Amino acid sequence: MKHLLFLILLTSALHAADPLACFPRPGEGMSRFVINLPAEKDEELLKVEIQAGKSVMLDSGNRYFFGGRMEQESVKGWGYDYFILKSLGPMAGTLMAIDPNIPKVERFISLGGDPQLHRYNSRLPLVIYVPKGVEVRYRIWRGEHDLESSPQG
Repeated sequence: MKHLLFLILLTSALHAADPLACFPRPGEGMSRFVINLPAEKDEELLKVEIQAGKSVMLDSGNRYFFGGRMEQESVKGWGYDYFILKSLGPMAGTLMAIDPNIPKVERFISLGGDPQLHRYNSRLPLVIYVPKGVEVRYRIWRGEHDLESSPQG
């Protein structure tokens, strides 16, 4: 029993020293991004949108996106969530005719689909694994205390 208590205390101390110790190391060809969110009042009203993509020189008239899917996984034995993009798929976009003489601009192109909003938690880092060369960006969304009521009808 003493040994079990010692092991629990040692594991807790190691985790306190390095909050990423329980998360897996990035695999071959992968990068790990860590976002430490600041403590906020009313964190239950906040959500975090994570975007993964690349900056690419393109025309400014078309809409583009990459194929791929960000998956949520959990650290076994800890219950902490992390996110992984196993591969960045091909880039696709609309096909509007653009004047070829207009210079290309650098644009951040992210994964397609609807934005995924995740719980805001300043006590744990957001850990995201992506293929090397992929950027990770995020945005904070804030809700209101009062909910709007919908009319009956």
